[in-house]
Amino acid sequence: MTTSPTPGPWLRTFRPAPGAPVRLVCLPHAGGSAGFFYPVARELAPRVEVLAVQYPGRQDRLREPAVPDIATLADRIADELGPWTDRPYALFGHSMGAIVAFETARRLQEAGLAPAVLFVSGRRAPALDHTHDRQPVTDAEVLKEVRELNGTGNVLLDDEATRQLILPALRSDYQAVRDYRYRTGPALACPITAFTGDRDPKAELGQVGAWRQHTRSAFEVRVLPGGHFFLVDRAGEVWGHVEERLTALSDAPVPAPRAAGQE
Repeated sequence: MTTSPTPGPWLRTFRPAPGAPVRLVCLPHAGGSAGFFYPVARELAPRVEVLAVQYPGRQDRLREPAVPDIATLADRIADELGPWTDRPYALFGHSMGAIVAFETARRLQEAGLAPAVLFVSGRRAPALDHTHDRQPVTDAEVLKEVRELNGTGNVLLDDEATRQLILPALRSDYQAVRDYRYRTGPALACPITAFTGDRDPKAELGQVGAWRQHTRSAFEVRVLPGGHFFLVDRAGEVWGHVEERLTALSDAPVPAPRAAGQE
């Protein structure tokens, strides 16, 4: 009988599908949680087994300190995913999650456990210079940006008690994004698909196209109508394309790491 590993505190399987030929690991945006991907698990099971990453400092991990560092998050997630790489799998990350997914893919590739494909959404390429970006720092600035991007329901932000529960994770995640600096290394062996909204102020088309330099395999950009959270309104198109790619990849071997080289 086919079985799946037992998920630890970092992973959620809302709809276990141990018989699925392929897995999809989803990493949320700043301030986001694993629950954001519950509809995806419901939609794709049992054809795809969906794992959603739960960062510390939110929901059922609220009592744990949040991790304000992309590299540390990627280290921990890569360790947790090791037992789940016994069949072809893909990573999907939105916004901050795209960078965490990319760094996690690098670590898994180095360990000989490369993903079959990397999906990134709502995020410019890691290698672009971010040092001159104006990033929110204060609570007021962070909340203002979240409201403008519509990443968290404004009704939740309007409630003081709920806002105080959400803010620590938001602060930590925004610090992780501000402090992130890309380090040159081998390109990924797997294909990359980059999604973006045509009105996303955080991921302009040229910036998203620069993800091309991070793979030695196939690359594509999918532009959909919408802003930073286009994938909420265009969920059917996003996840339909993801499933189509995963179906094509499900019988393919997991890519082996390429020879070391500089991007």
